[in-house]
Amino acid sequence: MLNSTGFSLWADDYDESVAAADRAGEYPFAGYSRVMETVYQAVYQWQKGTVLDVGFGTATLAKRLYDDGFTIYGIDFSPRMVELARAKMPNATLLCQDMKQGLPAALAGVRFDRIVATYSLHHLTDEEKPPFLRALRERLNPNGSILLGDVAFRTRAELQACRERSGNGPRPDKCADRGR
Repeated sequence: MLNSTGFSLWADDYDESVAAADRAGEYPFAGYSRVMETVYQAVYQWQKGTVLDVGFGTATLAKRLYDDGFTIYGIDFSPRMVELARAKMPNATLLCQDMKQGLPAALAGVRFDRIVATYSLHHLTDEEKPPFLRALRERLNPNGSILLGDVAFRTRAELQACRERSGNGPRPDKCADRGR
């Protein structure tokens, strides 16, 4: 899995390469546009409010919500992706921090109506996910919600089988549960 340096190097071509992989049905981005649209619609249906985007990347989702009048906060571990997102959303609060370190101190006291994490939580280990999700839940306003869209498998065996089949050149037929 790529680290923050790898994502920074990929940032300028990220949107284009993810869209191409989605169109081709390649793991892990098969279904990406559908997942992003589903999460967008789930947030959009609520009145305007405050959104935290965890692992916002190049701001594919956050920018749409920003343009719709939502107040956007976000964290991402790639300095280049933060830079690209800031250019798109100059009034958003975007912070560069690895979610493995928790939420940034700069967000202390900030509460959110919606928290979204798309294609980011898979960067946490299984052991790191529950405490991180609990910390996110504690930051919600009453009636707030957390919306997740990521690569997931029903079992560890399915995940491992997909990893083995994917190798270095994933093909659309290799992973039955891709993009969910």
